Amino acid sequence: MTVELISVGTEILLGNIVNTNAAFLSCECAKLGLSCYYQTVVGDNAERLALVLKTALERSDIVILGGGLGPTQDDLTKEIAAKVCGKEMHLDEDAKKHIEDYFARKGKVIPDNNWKQAMIPADSVVLHNPNGTAPGVIIEYGEKRVILLPGPPNELKPMFLDQVVPYIRDMLPGIILSKTVKICGIGESRVEEMIEDMINAQTNPTIATYAKTAEVHLRVTAKADDEAQAKKLLKPVVKELKNRFGTTIYTTDEAVTLEMAIAELLLANNLTISTVESCTGGLLAGRIINVPGISDVFKTGFITYSNKAKRKLVGVKKSSLEKYGAVSRQVAEEMAVGLKDFTKADVVISTTGIAGPDGGTKEKPVGLVYMCCMAGNVKVTRELNLNGNRAKVRESAVANALILLRECLLEYVSENTFGKE
Repeated sequence: MTVELISVGTEILLGNIVNTNAAFLSCECAKLGLSCYYQTVVGDNAERLALVLKTALERSDIVILGGGLGPTQDDLTKEIAAKVCGKEMHLDEDAKKHIEDYFARKGKVIPDNNWKQAMIPADSVVLHNPNGTAPGVIIEYGEKRVILLPGPPNELKPMFLDQVVPYIRDMLPGIILSKTVKICGIGESRVEEMIEDMINAQTNPTIATYAKTAEVHLRVTAKADDEAQAKKLLKPVVKELKNRFGTTIYTTDEAVTLEMAIAELLLANNLTISTVESCTGGLLAGRIINVPGISDVFKTGFITYSNKAKRKLVGVKKSSLEKYGAVSRQVAEEMAVGLKDFTKADVVISTTGIAGPDGGTKEKPVGLVYMCCMAGNVKVTRELNLNGNRAKVRESAVANALILLRECLLEYVSENTFGKE
């Protein structure tokens, strides 16, 4: 079954906002086993919106439109979709009541134009919106389905997951079940080499690779008559991937991030952690602190951006800064050692580098990053040469620092008896 995405909004065409909705919907539709061959962005123009919707209905089974369900005159999605599908608009009493209750809770007077949002194409499925005033709509157009979703991501995403996904699943024969295997520390090309035979021989389940920053995710998808059969198909494939990639797999849970996997290791083994950062400027600590419950083990995080801060806060030697420079293996190690001495944390990690766009030399180009992790007696220092602009270098440095941190933790835990009786 095919799906097509249409994002509505002149602001998207002008680049005023990033179209995160399309990325989200593409990913979720793939999980459902839908094939997406076309995506379109169209402005708030009735004629052009009608044209792209008609074209989509000619070639796709399901068309999902995001945006254009607001109360203003340029919010045209619902009206144009109704016209294209030959549906009259009528007042939906439940939608009207929801708008009344929404404004009553906020203690505000309802603007007249908001009643426009309670007008729904006839014989449609109305999708409740607990996060806003615009209801979603599913128009059943013969064998086709036109799904209208509000534009704000905090409204679109829960509506799609809670109401549209079950609706689509009921349309599909059998079920589609996926398992995501998340790998870190190996590049995408190497991962593909290691599973080339599996990909060439695949039928059901299938394996799809997705490259992330310093990570590769493998989505294994099975089609079956029921969930039990789908799980049975997935199990041997996931087991074989675990055999091939070993500890570079940090989770098979779609919801788990790398920092969550690291936090689990720290918490399970009651290991405290501190960070000291230069080029990453607190981004590493921020990723770790994003995890709920990490306050039990996270002691402190320093940003030692200047040489003076490196010396005063974590005891980097002035002679090391003068001889090797702030971006060097020696300074990264002294930052980690000084942090460990000062905070007494079980695990520490440091970063220092040249994020650019200025400051690079032939000997030390932009993108050069050093990091050092210490976990008990385990100490690993790593040199990286990263590509991209300033933001990309910093993002990549953080991702690689998390990978180094996890590797050191695994080695340290394996050499000790933490968590064992």
